[in-house]
Amino acid sequence: MVTRDEIDREIAEGERPDRPIMRMLRAIRRRIERRPGLRRAYRVAVAVLGGMIATVGLLLVPLPGPGWLIVFLGLAILGTEFAWAKRVAAFTKRQLARFWAWWQSRRAARPVA
Repeated sequence: MVTRDEIDREIAEGERPDRPIMRMLRAIRRRIERRPGLRRAYRVAVAVLGGMIATVGLLLVPLPGPGWLIVFLGLAILGTEFAWAKRVAAFTKRQLARFWAWWQSRRAARPVA
């Protein structure tokens, strides 16, 4: 079973700012930020893409499959440009962590057959 500390360590490792992919993404963002027209087009593209993915995910929620995962992916995309989406994603992440802790404690309390 994976512990919460292990998950937190892996997340911190993946978000380290000195990783090559993070440096490359920061360089691309600096280029976009220097040109106002490109920045506006980028924000519109992020809004359309993230909104479409989140909407498709919401449509898929009642069906078997990864509906909620797709919704969270859309929120993560929107969160790269919009503060409100980042707050919603953080709230959802906290709620999911609470649910996971509850689920694990419930499974641990269940009698072994």
